[in-house]
Amino acid sequence: MNRHMELRYQVECQHDVAVVRCSGRLVRGTALDEFRRRLEQLEHVRVLVVDLSEVEQLDAGGLGVLLLVRRGARQHSVQMKLVNPSPFVLRVLEATHLTSVFEISSLEEALCILQAPGDRPHFAVA
Repeated sequence: MNRHMELRYQVECQHDVAVVRCSGRLVRGTALDEFRRRLEQLEHVRVLVVDLSEVEQLDAGGLGVLLLVRRGARQHSVQMKLVNPSPFVLRVLEATHLTSVFEISSLEEALCILQAPGDRPHFAVA
């Protein structure tokens, strides 16, 4: 298998927000099982942001894992957002009617929503 197509992900946690950047193939297999276990092990998270902008393939196994992670997140009162789904991933989510199940947004929208109450955006002045 082409190494560039394997599932790769990076988890960054800051305060109570976890951002997971995914790339490659979100498809059934060992890498997907490890991905699911890693996300289920996250602790002290209020918001889980899953960036799908570089996911090139998604199959029923990948959809199933996203749904399992969503269910686990809801059970622990964690808000889960899918951000920047690639065009292919968005088509799959639309075809399976899962756009109504997942919160989907751009990363910028998600970051604005995640601002602490009372925080005001800072703008540079030229």
